[in-house]
Amino acid sequence: MRGLVENRFGLPALVIVSLAAMYGIAYVTRPAPIPPPPATPRKVAVESVTAVCPGTKDEQVNVYLTGKLNADTMKDGKPYVTNGPGGLEAGYLARATKGADRGLAGVRCTEPAAETWLIGPGPANAAVSLHLTNADKAPALVDVQVYAAEGPISGDAGTGLDIAPGEHREIDLRTLAPSADVMAVSVTTAFGRVAVAARATMETGGVDWLPSAAPPSTRVVVPAIPGGGGLRRLLVATPGETDAAVQIKAVSEEAEYAMKGRESLDVPAGGVAALDITTGITGSPAALVLTSPTPIIAGVVSTGTGTSPDVTFTAGTPSLELGSAVARNTTGSHLLLTAPGTRPGKVRVQVMPPKGPAETPFDVEIPAGRTRNVKLKTKGDFAVVVTPVTGEVYGGRVVEEPQKSGTLLTTQPLSPARTWTLLPPLTDTPTVVLP
Repeated sequence: MRGLVENRFGLPALVIVSLAAMYGIAYVTRPAPIPPPPATPRKVAVESVTAVCPGTKDEQVNVYLTGKLNADTMKDGKPYVTNGPGGLEAGYLARATKGADRGLAGVRCTEPAAETWLIGPGPANAAVSLHLTNADKAPALVDVQVYAAEGPISGDAGTGLDIAPGEHREIDLRTLAPSADVMAVSVTTAFGRVAVAARATMETGGVDWLPSAAPPSTRVVVPAIPGGGGLRRLLVATPGETDAAVQIKAVSEEAEYAMKGRESLDVPAGGVAALDITTGITGSPAALVLTSPTPIIAGVVSTGTGTSPDVTFTAGTPSLELGSAVARNTTGSHLLLTAPGTRPGKVRVQVMPPKGPAETPFDVEIPAGRTRNVKLKTKGDFAVVVTPVTGEVYGGRVVEEPQKSGTLLTTQPLSPARTWTLLPPLTDTPTVVLP
């Protein structure tokens, strides 16, 4: 030891060894690092809204803002564009009791978006018109792709469509996909924003607007399948390059269950498949829960009964996490609310008449794995607001008007209210500035 101390290199070496031992012990006994909280979407208030409805001459559009409901008449066939603060909703109902367009057709004014999905009958079974409206002050470049049972079929005919500022274009989908029996449609913009709507008139009778479908996902809930007689047909599309093996569960007023003989559906990559679920839900108001390892979109075609049956469409939609509102309702309206899975749900419902104060809100409890049919007793025109309280709830608004020749009906899934939106988490990365 004395020799080590007297050596001019010994003492520094001893210090280094001691420090290394101390750091080693500290490293081994250090507490486990606390992982950062997972990044989640951030809920922020919507400041302004632009909503666009396809024009129908002389029809009344209802515009809802928090605590107020207004009505306006479209004096021509041009698209109806309204701007306002967050929470704005607008829509209208068109009613015809005879002729080729007999039916009740309801539409929600949609905001311009970078991408929109639709699913429903194809031009081989219906006259389907696609409405594209550029409500912005900048031009837009749009691609329209049609998927059918055999895969994508519109080719280059729908790509590179220039939509000038303020321009509205109506496209007969027979020009893009004349042979499609069932179809899914994607409308994407290379630049700009376009509001999209589609109207389908069935060859067998009935007319309605196709609601926007939730974008492709591995779990899709299709709410608001009306009860009663008539055909119920599920449509599922797989726009990707992988086949989908889709598992299906129905959620009725009595139970959540796999429909016998209809527990699953195979959908080819890039294609659309149809499944008759009429006997599977046995005339009960219901929703469907679809799961797939491959992202899908889905919707249901519901046909009424009578000598002149009407038709209505619903599609996959997000939950009521952000709340929802429907501006245009009338006598015969009711809500179909579903809480899939093992947790019950609760929402608060409030009706806003065109004149006077809002009605007293009331709570609706939905048992786990059940669908509730909530009749709205208000007559005439009114708006309805649905606010989440607890649980995961999906829903839609259905209007039914009995007629001698067949009930008129229309459905509107409860889309997220424009009061709040979820911003995705942001991460610092140098890749955004790299070539």
